[in-house]
Amino acid sequence: MAFLHLLLQGLETAPACLVRVERTEGSAPREPGAWMAVFAGSEVGTIGGGHVEFQAIAEARRRLAGASGAAVLRYALGPSLGQCCGGVMHLRFELVTLADATLLATRLAPRRAPVALFGGGHVGQALARVLAPLPFQLTWIDSRDGIFPQDVPQDVACEHSEPVQAAVPGLAPQSRVLIMSFSHAEDLDVVAACLRRQRERGDLPFIGLIGSRSKWAVFRHRLQERGFAEAELAQVTCPIGVPGIAGKAPEVIAVAVAAQLLQTLPPDGQDDA
Repeated sequence: MAFLHLLLQGLETAPACLVRVERTEGSAPREPGAWMAVFAGSEVGTIGGGHVEFQAIAEARRRLAGASGAAVLRYALGPSLGQCCGGVMHLRFELVTLADATLLATRLAPRRAPVALFGGGHVGQALARVLAPLPFQLTWIDSRDGIFPQDVPQDVACEHSEPVQAAVPGLAPQSRVLIMSFSHAEDLDVVAACLRRQRERGDLPFIGLIGSRSKWAVFRHRLQERGFAEAELAQVTCPIGVPGIAGKAPEVIAVAVAAQLLQTLPPDGQDDA
C-alpha cells in the first residue's frame, strides 16, 4: 500500500506513466500485475530492477514528453538487455493523471491474505511491523486494554476481545491464525476455538501456536481431553517459524514466522478464495 499511496500523492502535482507487467514468458524478475509509476523526475514501485527497468523508465519518460507508441512492448531478458533471466516481459505503458486516482486506487490495491494475530506482546509487536509491507491483511487481537502501541502500522486492524477466543468465529475466511497471547490458558482456548471452527467450516489454512515442542505436548493432551482427534490436532503448527533459525529475539522470530506464512500463499501471492 505504501507505493500506491506515493503514486496517488505524486499525481496531485504531476502526471505519470504507469508501467505494468502485462504478462511474462519463462523466467522473469516480477510477476504479472507488478507495476511502477514513472514521473518526470522520480519513480515509485518496481518491475524488477536491472536493465529492463532502466529501459522501461526511459520509454515512460519519452511518453511523458509527448511521444507515442504501442500500449504493450515486449522485452526479451537476454544478452541484449544484459540480463540472464532468459524470459520475456510484456510491459503495458499508460499515462495517468489525478483524474485517474480513484480508479487506480481500486486497480492497483494489492489483494492481501487475512492474518489474525492473537497477542500484543513483544513478538506480536515485532510481527505486526514485519507483516505490514507483505501481502497480508492483519487483524491484531488481545484481551487486554491499552496493549497496542501508538504507532500501529497502517491498515492493521486492532481488536479488543474478552474473552479473547470469542473473536475466532468472526475471523475472515481463509485467515492464517497466529496464537501468542500472554497466557497459556488463553492460547489453549484460542486453539480450541480455531479447531471448532475447522470442524464447522474448514476455512483456516494455517493455525500457528508459539512455543516449544514440550508446550505442544501438554496442549495436545489437554485438547484430546476436550474431544479433539489426532487428525484435528495435526492442523496446528507448533513450534512456528521456518526451521533452521535458532534466534529467540522477537524480531528474529517475527521474520521466521512471516517467511512461513509466505509459504502458505499460492505462487501468485494471492488466495484461491
